Amino acid sequence: MTIDIAETTPTDPGQGVCVAQCRSPTSLCSCTLYFMTGPHFIAVHCQEVGGKNYEASMSHVDCFVKELLSSDAMKEYNRVRVYLDENYKSQEHFTALGSCYFLHESLKNIQQFDFKAKKFKKVVGKEIYSDTLESTPMLEKEKFPQDYFPECKWSRKGFIRTRWALADCAFDLVNIHLFHDASNILAWEKSPSVYSGTRQKALGFVLDRITDQRFEKVPYFVFGDFNFRLDTRQVVESLCSTATMQTVRLGDTNEVDKLIFRESENDRKVCYIIENALYLTFQRFIRITHFLQFDSELSCFKERLHELEISFPPSYPYSEDSSQGKQYMNTRCPAWCDRVLMSATAKDLVLKPENEEKNLVYDNIGPNVCMGDHKPVYLSFRLTTGAGKANANKHKCCNVQ
Repeated sequence: MTIDIAETTPTDPGQGVCVAQCRSPTSLCSCTLYFMTGPHFIAVHCQEVGGKNYEASMSHVDCFVKELLSSDAMKEYNRVRVYLDENYKSQEHFTALGSCYFLHESLKNIQQFDFKAKKFKKVVGKEIYSDTLESTPMLEKEKFPQDYFPECKWSRKGFIRTRWALADCAFDLVNIHLFHDASNILAWEKSPSVYSGTRQKALGFVLDRITDQRFEKVPYFVFGDFNFRLDTRQVVESLCSTATMQTVRLGDTNEVDKLIFRESENDRKVCYIIENALYLTFQRFIRITHFLQFDSELSCFKERLHELEISFPPSYPYSEDSSQGKQYMNTRCPAWCDRVLMSATAKDLVLKPENEEKNLVYDNIGPNVCMGDHKPVYLSFRLTTGAGKANANKHKCCNVQ
């Protein structure tokens, strides 16, 4: 489960906006309840709708959403838009993405953009779309071309964009799921890895699409599972600078099956083992700041995407054992896969008054409890009403989470 949140909470505790992304229905419920203390607009972006066994589990998704909407916690949210890409039989279009939007009854003037009519429409009532999203004019959904990730026979990666107008602020909310690292060994071979290049290409594709000439350009927030990984080779070289490497190959194909790193001294103890689906280190993570230097995939987009300072642990891969909420699995190198990113113009919407730093928070959720293999991440900030307009100067404020 992954959740990334950009949420707004106004000076009046009854106002606010929240945008989020997650993997499992259970996590969706947990995160929605987590933000019941203030936001007026909650947006939850989901990946892998239906889970890994979506053919067997997809039927439960609609029931869960309906149960969530009828819960006491959601009774003050009288306008809802839910878009779930559940049509797994359409390999050409299926992304398993979902975007859910909950609007508080006290939010008086909010509109959603119709991409076909090219105009904003007032949001009223509760609507759920789950069969096919290709014909829905209130969003844009695209699956990445198959040749972006040829190793995967059937990828579910892509993006969904919606556009909103709230209190004179227009902005895009982009739900995204990028390609993962299929092999730890292949990720180690080059710096940066071949997978990093694939993600760079896909993210560039998304940014080009949401800023092209078809529609007016507005500030955008992109949040979801970017699958950003640490530079594996640099991490190993940093932690095992004096180690010697042993390569274990398969007898029939001579392919590399395992990399074993041993300390030069200290009885040549093993300090690192890397296999395709095993990443075993016998050294503890020293400190967050030490490993952030190897989180470099976003650097090539520094002119197009911005992010607040990270102060929380890597969001993936946590143990899915309910009793091991703080423990990482030994499948991949821990990484900050789940992020809340924004354009320069969107960053201008985010206020950080010197005397109200509590209004700006970038952190994770449930640090001590099991939340799935991805730990939820949220961004809480203030949104200046009218700041999305050209030449906007002073405006009254509402808070955004």
